[in-house]
Amino acid sequence: MFPEHTIQNLKIGKHTRVIFQGFTGKQATQNAKQSIEWGTKIVGGVRPGKSGEHLGLPVLPTVGAAMEQLKPDATGIYVAAHQAAGAIEEAIEAEIPLIVAVAEHVPLHDILRIHSMLNTQSKSRLVGANAPGIISAIGRCRIGFQPLPTFSPGHVGVVAKSGTLSYETVASLTRAGLGQSLCIGVGGDVIAGTNFVDALKVFEHDEDTEGIILVGEVGGRAEEEAAEWIRDYRKRTSQPKPIAAVVGGRCARPGAVMGHAGAWAAPGEASAQTKHRILEDAGVTMVDHPEKFGGVMKELLAKSGRNVQKIEESAANQRRSYHTQQRRPSTNSLYRSTTPLPNLGIQRRGLSFSASQAADMLSEHGINTSPSAEPSPDSHLLSLTVDRTARSPCILASPTTNPDQTYHRAKKFPFDYRQGPSQSIMQEALAHLQLDAAPPLAKASAVKLMQTLWTLYREKEALTLTVHLAIDASSDTLHVTNPSFHFDDAAFRSNGRQADLHALRDLSREDPAEVEAERDGIVYVKLPTASPSSASETDYAAYNIGTLVNGAGLAMNTVDALLSQQGGLSANFLDTGGKATSETVKRSFELILRDSRVKVVFVNIFGGLTLCDMIAEGVLKAFRELEIKVPVVVRLRGTNEEVGQRIIADSGLPLYAYDGFEEAAKKVVELAREAEKRGR
Repeated sequence: MFPEHTIQNLKIGKHTRVIFQGFTGKQATQNAKQSIEWGTKIVGGVRPGKSGEHLGLPVLPTVGAAMEQLKPDATGIYVAAHQAAGAIEEAIEAEIPLIVAVAEHVPLHDILRIHSMLNTQSKSRLVGANAPGIISAIGRCRIGFQPLPTFSPGHVGVVAKSGTLSYETVASLTRAGLGQSLCIGVGGDVIAGTNFVDALKVFEHDEDTEGIILVGEVGGRAEEEAAEWIRDYRKRTSQPKPIAAVVGGRCARPGAVMGHAGAWAAPGEASAQTKHRILEDAGVTMVDHPEKFGGVMKELLAKSGRNVQKIEESAANQRRSYHTQQRRPSTNSLYRSTTPLPNLGIQRRGLSFSASQAADMLSEHGINTSPSAEPSPDSHLLSLTVDRTARSPCILASPTTNPDQTYHRAKKFPFDYRQGPSQSIMQEALAHLQLDAAPPLAKASAVKLMQTLWTLYREKEALTLTVHLAIDASSDTLHVTNPSFHFDDAAFRSNGRQADLHALRDLSREDPAEVEAERDGIVYVKLPTASPSSASETDYAAYNIGTLVNGAGLAMNTVDALLSQQGGLSANFLDTGGKATSETVKRSFELILRDSRVKVVFVNIFGGLTLCDMIAEGVLKAFRELEIKVPVVVRLRGTNEEVGQRIIADSGLPLYAYDGFEEAAKKVVELAREAEKRGR
């Protein structure tokens, strides 16, 4: 397991000496200027093979040299995805205490290899990849690309998978006067270098943290593990710090990757609804939208016996103290110079094969499959997948293929990525499958199947390879059915690997609108399914709200909150992506309006790196160039929100503009229902 004592490396602040890898690049330079002006102690950086000076700070040719000469406590890695793994490995070898990797689309198998390295050392801790980073509002230390004006010094700790949802959370705390102590963006990748429990252990002992917020989403077990820790924490602590949370993806389409690489539930993993319930049962106060966190946390702090007025006064004093020490950069200067970090390739994670394609791949390795069949009481589930807790590959085994029972009966058997599954691991998996007493021929076939799946998993850079198997009592042989294979698309998108595998992608099996969106860097997923084949035409038509959102986590939560707050059903999930422009917004409208079910469009934007005025211009561009016949509701908060709201208000267009989510959601559902009545 990951070395426990590196958790302390997360406690950054005024003392933290930071270097940048990729220091002289455009994004790193802009970020460093903002962070230095904000108060972060950046002491230099690295440019491979080069020495010199940049921004008045030393530039060194290797991370090892930077570690020796600059004595950093942390490094921020600002390089593109295809360079990120090498940069992380160099930082591990130099034993830098905290490594923050922000790049999206780092191939999964590169990360698996990195964690295999991390598990053998005790010096370095990783945050990321695909993470906004870590920021101490009290200590004025930012290692990442978080929108600085949203943050304020205070006393609530935040740990989040989603960047945009964390910004909404932080803004709510800032408006409530509570501010933030430490905010850890663990990122939305399949494997996170730091998870919720790691963050909770920091917050538990942090004197600056009076309350805690978790921002989770579908995929993995981080939220369940957090609930287990919280349950124990509340038992052993006389005055536990109050904890609130939100879990995105309660309306996620099963099997779809919802924007973030890790936002999908593997076999044996809980749904977002189940995670919500588990956290609630552990004593966590759940909200359906992060806009509510400020008010909710105030109530929880008061109920826990803490002096809310004193906490607010302390947060205000922190802000005043900073203003008297240093000139505060203007909001505009912080953001007009900010561009998103490298986001190479199309926003897609996961290449799915048809059952016949998967069967052909197994056949090439001497494994024959039978025609796909409905699950039977005698069938077992076997998968090569990722154990997100152990941060390693694993064999997942379940003695049943019944979806209602798999979650409770599936068990993971993790192993080291560089070594592969041992004989003992495979025997343990066989025993859990209840095949340890099977005939020798069937047992040998099952072991060969596991070895073959591992070979394919490693060589083809898979996400998850799953089959069903059963014993044929008449011949004592093993029958393999229902192969379901999914591969890591980032290996091709970012690094150009697995081109032959990528060439086999069958676009005819995918929704044309989703494929078209992908080409434009937009993540678009139809809801509830890509076609009405699994639901009645009437039920399918009821999903009539088109959503246009910036950020995968916020897009998931928008769909969830429309349903939970107002009973509205969304026709789609749409994340405009980190490179959103006015043209992207227009293209998003085109995709949404192509769905004949849509009766109203909801544009829900929280401006972090994405600017509200740019989104407003995109909405106007869509109205000028498209024939929009449905009402449009626009909610703009965050960076440049006043400018964006003014653009909408002065446009003279039939737009409904709001800054609060609840009022906007109410109007959206009201308009959708009115349109349905007129259509009947």
